[in-house]
Amino acid sequence: MKNLLVSLDQAGDFDEIIDVRTPLEFAEDHIPGAMNAPVLSNEERVLVGTMYKQVSPFEATKVGAALVARNIALHLETTFADRPRNWRPLVYCWRGGKRSGSVTTLFNMIGWPARQLDGGYKTYRRATVEALTTLPSQFRYVALVGPTGSGKTRLLAALDEAGAQTLDLEALAAHRGSLLGAWAGVAQPSQKGFDTLLVSALRSFDPARPVFVEAESRRIGAITLPLALLDTFHRGDCVEVAASREDRSAFLLHDYAQLFDDPGSLKAQLERLIGLHSRERVAGWQKLVDENRRAELANELIELHYDPAYARSSHQHFTQLPQALKISFRPNDADVVDQARALLAQLDKRSVALV
Repeated sequence: MKNLLVSLDQAGDFDEIIDVRTPLEFAEDHIPGAMNAPVLSNEERVLVGTMYKQVSPFEATKVGAALVARNIALHLETTFADRPRNWRPLVYCWRGGKRSGSVTTLFNMIGWPARQLDGGYKTYRRATVEALTTLPSQFRYVALVGPTGSGKTRLLAALDEAGAQTLDLEALAAHRGSLLGAWAGVAQPSQKGFDTLLVSALRSFDPARPVFVEAESRRIGAITLPLALLDTFHRGDCVEVAASREDRSAFLLHDYAQLFDDPGSLKAQLERLIGLHSRERVAGWQKLVDENRRAELANELIELHYDPAYARSSHQHFTQLPQALKISFRPNDADVVDQARALLAQLDKRSVALV
């Protein structure tokens, strides 16, 4: 049979990309736009792998082949039952081996001109890692720098609505970035999944226009940002965002409402601050949680935790911060998009050429 392998740069030539790995493998990361049609379930893959080590490769392969055959048959009767005669799928598994090879061969026997991704997911992952070392430096960033509660995330969203290019790292990471920043009930993506989302976002940008980004440290929850991105936007232009203490406290109370509504979870999160703060101070904050003194807790966190952390980190990382445009932002007002447009106009006067 003629060579059915194709390279990653040919992926766009196909009607559909089919990931035949297990649901767990797919959930961790996958090629953007791919659909999951597993030929082994999570449990079946563990079974075959265990047999391979404990019984013999031959017996494991024989059992695995039977399972794969049954699962492919089921997909043909359901998942792919409506695909037309000229359907051109690209199929991949972990490293372009037996799973994707079996599906590709059978598809071609049926009459679909399917192809197999050479090297499988590992080829895609290698390309993603390589892109993260070079792609971030192709853009010019404008970092929104300011203390927690000043509404940088809300300003970033308003800038996006106003037509600017924005990179929302916290949205990609599903985390607000601080120790109390976990999204209630929402799991963060895997590191590999985040990397895929980041590369996809960067590839959507126009290099001729700046990219607005919120100031972040190296880690956002469990996610680690690539050094090439950090190095580039740490050297870029800055906008220093300030808000009144009252606005910041109100913003935190609103933004962390779900956390405040779950006292047990909030107290557990505060427990993690021991080491940065004394046990006595953290116990005092937990007592404020028990007494539902939310505004007092928000103000103490701003004064004793967030602001000192901001003072330590921002001037250390952002080399252009002394030349930053300083703005006063009202994050709780209804006119945040108008405030974003006013910021764009100010920056345009400073010849940043934003839009």
